[in-house]
Amino acid sequence: VVTSLYGGWVDPSACFAALASNTQDADAASLFWLDSGIEATSGMSCMGRGSRTVTYANGVMSEVSLGRPAQAVPSGSVFEFLRAQQSQGVDSEASTLAFSLGWVGWLGYELHELTLGAGLGRSLRYPDAALLFADRAIVFDHFARTVTLAALGESWSGELAAWKDETTRMLHTLAAASAAEGVGSTDTGQHPEWAYSDTEYLAMIEQCQRSIRAGDAYQLCLTTEVTLDVHPDPVETYLRLRTLSPSHHGGFLRIGGVSLLSSSPETFLTVSPGGEIESKPIKGTRKRGETPEDDAALRAELVSSDKERAENLMIVDLVRNDMSRVCEVGSVWVPALLQVESYAHVHQLVSTVRGKLAAGCDAIDAVMACFPAGSMTGAPKLSAVRILDELEERARGIYSGAWGYFGLDGSVDLAMTIRSIVIDSGGISIGTGGGITALSVPSEELEETRIKAAALLRALGLVTL
Repeated sequence: VVTSLYGGWVDPSACFAALASNTQDADAASLFWLDSGIEATSGMSCMGRGSRTVTYANGVMSEVSLGRPAQAVPSGSVFEFLRAQQSQGVDSEASTLAFSLGWVGWLGYELHELTLGAGLGRSLRYPDAALLFADRAIVFDHFARTVTLAALGESWSGELAAWKDETTRMLHTLAAASAAEGVGSTDTGQHPEWAYSDTEYLAMIEQCQRSIRAGDAYQLCLTTEVTLDVHPDPVETYLRLRTLSPSHHGGFLRIGGVSLLSSSPETFLTVSPGGEIESKPIKGTRKRGETPEDDAALRAELVSSDKERAENLMIVDLVRNDMSRVCEVGSVWVPALLQVESYAHVHQLVSTVRGKLAAGCDAIDAVMACFPAGSMTGAPKLSAVRILDELEERARGIYSGAWGYFGLDGSVDLAMTIRSIVIDSGGISIGTGGGITALSVPSEELEETRIKAAALLRALGLVTL
């Protein structure tokens, strides 16, 4: 990996808009932005285009040509592919670089057929997984206020030198213009269509509770979906979304004509090159109050709720169990339990689970041991997945899976695919849901699905649900 420090700071949103517009075929061009958020004062954001993309669908890996010589894609699963890619490693001149070049993309929920051996084989609207090869990127360090160009290569020469010069000129232009992000507005004139009517969803909640009372599960994460037959500009929509619903783990992906716009607050899994792993499950939600007094009362209600605390604790225990399958004995622990994180529209109950990979295990083993995340299945995981597959009678697709990057240095940083909009030629899809326990009040659970979808719909110009 070669790097070049740019001598100044540029607004990441302005840089992304310029990067997205500098292409002849916006629908087909691959693009990514791992975004620490509009309010970030620490951490890293990075963006760029992929030189190569691969998809995994129906058990087959396929490559999409991006104007460069195609490379052979080996047979096997997407996890085997990623393990082979990470095993190559990198020699970096900047070991402190905040982003390790590698593969960026999503893992769809139905990959539980590989990790759990359970599934109904439903046809999917999207590939089970899609990845782009980020062999060059623009990296923003929000604490140091620096911008670094990074690329996979021996030196800044030839085509890499041309890319560096072109990108540097773009950064100079943006810095001189002091480009500011505009939220803009839109009006789709459309009404969202839900996968289930209110009556149907309430009946499904009651069915979940019957399964829980029968001892088949302790908790079930029931989900629904909103669809719209509209085709907004994905980049403009994401810029609105990140302003309306700031998140420290958001971002944008466009692979093969499918765009994923995420304001996800939840870390599914991170793995350091040294084998330190972490997950931050979220269970427990309250909307934000309209006044400081109302907001404080709702926050206190979340903290004191027996139902929400039990729900979070069950998932923490599930994550600890998943991690223990690939971690050193005694290394899995919980440094933070039942902490409140507040976002623009909701308060969330968050816990942190950490561990150390055992000898002979790698980052892909950790992902497979923990996927799909317990916060999106329920507990016990295998039983919950089977019950929900039968009950929901549809594929979740990209929603409920994970997205992020797999670094060539062996690192992994994946967010939960929640609070996300998916846009393709068929329109828009938004997934939403919540954890059901024996103490759940069905009407409150139905309202939670609306609260979680609200900011996403507002970014699309829909104020009411």
